[in-house]
Amino acid sequence: MMVVADDKIPFLKGALEPFIDIEYCPADQITPARIRHADALLVRTRTKCDSRLLEGSGVKFIATATIGFEHIDTDFCSQQGIYWTNAPGCNSASVNQYIASALVSLSRKKNFKLKDRVLGVVGVGNVGKKVVHTAEILNMHVYLNDPPRVRNEGVCGFLSLESIIRECDIISFHVPLSFDGPDKTFHMVDESLLSRLNPGTILINSSRGEVVDTVALKKALHARQVHDLILDVWEGEPVIDRELLSMSTYATPHIAGYSADGKAKGTTMAVQALSRFFNLGIDDWEPEDLPLPDKTVIMIDCKELDAEDALGEAILATYRIEEDDQRLRDSVETFEKQRENYPLRREFPAFMIRLVNEHSGIRQLLMKMGFRVE
Repeated sequence: MMVVADDKIPFLKGALEPFIDIEYCPADQITPARIRHADALLVRTRTKCDSRLLEGSGVKFIATATIGFEHIDTDFCSQQGIYWTNAPGCNSASVNQYIASALVSLSRKKNFKLKDRVLGVVGVGNVGKKVVHTAEILNMHVYLNDPPRVRNEGVCGFLSLESIIRECDIISFHVPLSFDGPDKTFHMVDESLLSRLNPGTILINSSRGEVVDTVALKKALHARQVHDLILDVWEGEPVIDRELLSMSTYATPHIAGYSADGKAKGTTMAVQALSRFFNLGIDDWEPEDLPLPDKTVIMIDCKELDAEDALGEAILATYRIEEDDQRLRDSVETFEKQRENYPLRREFPAFMIRLVNEHSGIRQLLMKMGFRVE
């Protein structure tokens, strides 16, 4: 049995070698000639799995170690009897950490309290649910929009997109990319939507770049319809619009989901799916001993801090969005390399919080957020 794998899938090397023949190569070298005799592919989003790649190959199985699967031509795979799978939710906690850092950093930069702002979450799936949970711990007012869930569950607890636009100071998008149908998200943030925003609205997009119409967004920024913009995803990436970059408050190279924990979960789900499909007997495989950051114990003196500030200290001790923002601005042309060589980032449960002068239930709030607390 032969597997071709993207050589940038983390924690994969060594997992499958005892059971199969595996060939690692860069995403741009996963070609028809390379995969002609392969039985399976393990890929990321940079490999377009369509007829041009797969026609005439022996591939029976594709696993992408990512949430998104827009790079897989699912209709073609179905016609050819090729089983495919993705890794839904694998990096949801990582994106949640990114959004938490963005919110805390922005509130401090612009000198406002999160508890005084209304957050609209558009798309309340694996990622959106976690963002809602964290925002509520931060004592924000949170409104939800998710038409597919409304159809399945009823309207209780959800608002229309029009109501989100009208009621919210901050809107964060966590939707899949869809080009047609009732839940089309391609350019859902278009000139019409942007024109209806309250002046001073803050937008966050960490879902897919094509969800936002870049030209319309730049117009809205020039008109101050959008006051602050936080972007992790871009139309046309890795080549991105430099004017939009310059107009963004925080801009990062599609790394919101790039924690070591999220990467490990994606690889785990891909390997386990491969094992189940080919009966390899490693259905419970997981990477061992993820690397730890230099500092895993965070000391917080709560004496002069309210709960929001104490939680903010903990969040920023695990991840600072400003660092990724600065790296991108310093070297826009290395967008892809920054993703491939992303620094180690661990999620909240990897850290122990040591509190001094604790008050106002801060310990319980930190634990609800996922931290360990002494």
